Amino acid sequence: MSLYVDIKNQIKDAMRAKDAIRLNALRNLSAALQAELVNKGTADTELKDEDSLAIIRRLVKQRKDSIEQFTKGGRPELAQDEQSELSILETYLPKMMSREDIKKIAEQKKTQMGTVDKSKTGMLMAAIMKELKGKADGADVKAVVESLFL
Repeated sequence: MSLYVDIKNQIKDAMRAKDAIRLNALRNLSAALQAELVNKGTADTELKDEDSLAIIRRLVKQRKDSIEQFTKGGRPELAQDEQSELSILETYLPKMMSREDIKKIAEQKKTQMGTVDKSKTGMLMAAIMKELKGKADGADVKAVVESLFL
């Protein structure tokens, strides 16, 4: 069963359970997935899991930004609502790699590419991100790569 179909089924489950927060988060996610499907303009009736995960990552990033803005703006109740939705969305994402695992791979790539100075950071980042796409956060990878050249 695809992620798209699974989300549709979980909307029904949230309705039955009368879980308003979960239902709202899943409906927002479903709307984003449906909008992406329409934007693609293809005859497909559902998205591939990779596309769905990319959309979920985008929504997670939006939620994190919203939480930060609401906290700065003195609106903790809205930040709490966003945090609840964020925790629901994160259940659909695969577990991200730890910094230690990223560092091991980064060190391997660094020796493999023969990168010795900071001028090749971009090429090293590209090689690492190609291997870790979807498994590690880009900000974490960037921090690890920068720490290798200190």
